Amino acid sequence: MTSCVRVINVVAAVLAVAAVPAMSVHAQDDWPAWGREASNQRHSPLTQINVENVSTLVPAWRYEMPRPGVPSRPAQSTPLMVDGVLYLSFPYYRVVALEADTGEELWDYTAPGAWDSPEHQLHWTGGSMRGLTYWEGDEGTPPQIVFGTEEGELISLDSKTGIPNGRFGNDGYVDLKTEDVMNGFPEMHYGISSGVAVYKHLVFTGVHNADETGSKGPAGDVRAWDLRTGEHVWTFHTVPHAGEVGNETWLNDSWRNVSGANTWTFFTIDEERGILYMPLGSALNDFYGMDRPGDNLFSDSIVAVDAMTGELMWFFQAVHHDLWDLDMPVPPVLFDVERDGETIPAVGVMTKYPVLFIFNRVTGEPIYEIEERPVPRGDMQGEYYSPTQPFPVKPPPFGRISFTMDDIATVTPEHTAACRERLMQYDGGRNRGPFTPPSEEGALVFPSTGGGTEFTGGTFDPNLGYYIINYADTGHISTLRSVEDDPDRRGYVGPPESRRRYWHVVDRLTVNGWPCWQPPWSQLVAVDVNTGEIAWKIPFGTVEGTPPGLLTGAPNSQKGGPTSTAAGLLFIGGASDRRFRAYETKTGRELWNVETEQMISGANPITYMGTNGKQYVAVAAGTTLLTYTLP
Repeated sequence: MTSCVRVINVVAAVLAVAAVPAMSVHAQDDWPAWGREASNQRHSPLTQINVENVSTLVPAWRYEMPRPGVPSRPAQSTPLMVDGVLYLSFPYYRVVALEADTGEELWDYTAPGAWDSPEHQLHWTGGSMRGLTYWEGDEGTPPQIVFGTEEGELISLDSKTGIPNGRFGNDGYVDLKTEDVMNGFPEMHYGISSGVAVYKHLVFTGVHNADETGSKGPAGDVRAWDLRTGEHVWTFHTVPHAGEVGNETWLNDSWRNVSGANTWTFFTIDEERGILYMPLGSALNDFYGMDRPGDNLFSDSIVAVDAMTGELMWFFQAVHHDLWDLDMPVPPVLFDVERDGETIPAVGVMTKYPVLFIFNRVTGEPIYEIEERPVPRGDMQGEYYSPTQPFPVKPPPFGRISFTMDDIATVTPEHTAACRERLMQYDGGRNRGPFTPPSEEGALVFPSTGGGTEFTGGTFDPNLGYYIINYADTGHISTLRSVEDDPDRRGYVGPPESRRRYWHVVDRLTVNGWPCWQPPWSQLVAVDVNTGEIAWKIPFGTVEGTPPGLLTGAPNSQKGGPTSTAAGLLFIGGASDRRFRAYETKTGRELWNVETEQMISGANPITYMGTNGKQYVAVAAGTTLLTYTLP
């Protein structure tokens, strides 16, 4: 069966091609956005550091993020660099501007009350501040640094001084926790964990909902705000209301007051055409959906809208009725596909699953065929199970999607024996193939809720036509246990009717930190988007204690994404062995690595040209910003 993409307003999208010029023009030396450009290619045109000299990189300067007496936690942020100034965000809502050549601090801003907020203790992101957004301003507003907080605030700072913009909202602040999105649950969590996006004079916000709740809670709606005033401009209902496209996929009126289906990762924008791409997560609860029967649009979907109006153009749902927390964490990436003599404007999207969907980004039509394939049905009483899930015919899966006892790890005899004993506790894992659902007995599912892939995403090299991403083969035993014996459902925010009915219990199936399935446990993968084939695939990271010559990849090494350059280089951290690496983009050959004192987790590298004429590479490792340059 062939999967269907719904196209709503192709005419507007096609007309927009010629009608809207590119909005952002920055120097090649800069890194002005999380993905460098709104396309999220994470690709730099710089070539001073190249394949021949990258092995000689040396530390340039470093910046220690914590301050005495202030709580600290590893930064998941990717810096910006504009006009010789580097902007960096930290947990607990702190932003600094640094001189890009030396790291000298120019200004320092911390949101009021940020250090002792209970929101940081309750939610795992802890005010992680994964990214900032630069707006170049207009005739009435100087350039701004814009970001959201886990407390539900949108903040705009003058990029030159760090002072809140008095024209924006209430002295620089906009309260995002409005009645229309809180759904009658004002005490429940509503915040922003990743960077917001900017197009012309609009800023777009998603939301990080609290996954520990049941299905009811604040909406996952995407909203647009005027950067000049802070006024609300439009709202897109990610769970369609009555009469809207997709509402029919929520049976029994289950759409009312449901939470989730949210963009908690990064948006992508086609600035030439004025199209906003929204990667949406799963509807809540993450692991059971008895109270949300149906396919549940627009959860786990890529949704394209007119950036100025929020009008729906097209959408595709990658997971029907998600029971695995697969989300769509990877920021969509825009690129061109050369096929049959035609140049096709494309967008690539992923869930935590190891497959890449590629669409014509204007029309929403798949560039490579997508099939709806039968998947296992569970036996939880009252649960709704989708009979099929979509799979791209190309590119092929590049990670594990199923398991049998023949796949048990054989790294060492001792490890194999211990894993076999663990697995037999679950009758060999009870995996029945891709999309095996959670159960009361427990079932081994791939990937685990942590991915797979993550919000750090991939990079696209336009010279090669390669999309490159790191992927971890993570799995876990997914077990649902009733909490009916705990009528108050203690430990969860919100009234009882909003809280979950099952605990989701996880067994990671590792022995001494090694997974129980065959390596490689993490890989770096390059996909040729022009052919739909895998160009190369290598183990990513190293593990101490494994037999000599066995390349296992380091477990759980999906937490930091890559950056590519026109010199044919790829920089990436994120491996659990605490090393920062450079590869040759064309072949995957490792050229350089350096040990970092702390793990690079949730942070991507950037590269920029300093005012002194030297190219730098910068990355946040734990609580330290590290920079490297040529000697």
